[in-house]
Amino acid sequence: MFDRDYYLDKFKELLAIDSTTGLYREIQEYIVAECAKLGIDAFECNKGGVIADLGGTGDALCITAHLDDIGLMVRHINADGTLNVCSVGGLHPFNCFAENVRILTRDGKVYTGTVCRTPNSIHVTEEETRGTLLNYRKNVCVVLDADVKNASDVRALGIETGDYISLEPRFAISNGYLKSRFIDDKACAAVMLAAMNEIKTRKTGRKVYFYFSVYEEIGHGTSYLPNDVKDIVAIDIAPTGPEQNSDERKVSVFAQDSRAPYHYELTNELRELAINNGIDYVMDVFTPHYGSDGETSITAGYDVRHAAIGPGTANSHGYERTHIDGIKNTYDLLMALLK
Repeated sequence: MFDRDYYLDKFKELLAIDSTTGLYREIQEYIVAECAKLGIDAFECNKGGVIADLGGTGDALCITAHLDDIGLMVRHINADGTLNVCSVGGLHPFNCFAENVRILTRDGKVYTGTVCRTPNSIHVTEEETRGTLLNYRKNVCVVLDADVKNASDVRALGIETGDYISLEPRFAISNGYLKSRFIDDKACAAVMLAAMNEIKTRKTGRKVYFYFSVYEEIGHGTSYLPNDVKDIVAIDIAPTGPEQNSDERKVSVFAQDSRAPYHYELTNELRELAINNGIDYVMDVFTPHYGSDGETSITAGYDVRHAAIGPGTANSHGYERTHIDGIKNTYDLLMALLK
């Protein structure tokens, strides 16, 4: 049974941990600790990521969701003490403009700031520059909440090129709608934690791994798998849009994304599970700019069947939104697969 309160607690705990792609240590330790609380064996991948072993026998099924978020990195310290930045994992300037951020230095210091346009006040901006597109290299910077006037002031704080910059999630819930950055994919990682909490007292018949990956946003999250895995199912957001079937209150079964179709037979098995268990689902195709860890293992050369499911989610890679019903339907389909 879906435990809404437990789920929301875990989702908010995940959101509270900065984990821009590559910055995985803290959130990885959180997952390892959660597995220990549940009495579930887990091991950490050498490159980052956690694989929980839920037991069972035979050909293994791997369920995966990713912990890494899109974000920014300091590319250059400007002469006026602002930070020139570049994206990590596909964060476009229009999706982070005016957001509050945290700058995390390599020696563990944390500073706050804001993503700003340059120049940043329309009252002193020439008309011809107001409508120009935002561009990290030309007219977007991070302004520090610190009394800095030049690059030397910034470096004196310990901030340097290559430091990570993480965005505030801004979680809120209203009328069942979950609004936050990083629903992609912490909402789905929390589904896995809730499922682990339900099945902790029993073992599945089939061998099952839960894989919390940390490099999905840059394309190599599940490029490593345990050798006994035969099927992999990714849980990831199902972007909504004018030509999409995906709905925030439903679970989507992915037929294809921008890379290729998912495994036909495994996808049909998921579809039949949804039908037979009365789960509110849709089939959908995601092109031209979507991929998941469901197929990363395929491109890495593993002989596995691959599929993907997930809750309908609006505003992907921005301030995202889904509904608790879509989360529950995703949870129910996952549990139907495990049972």
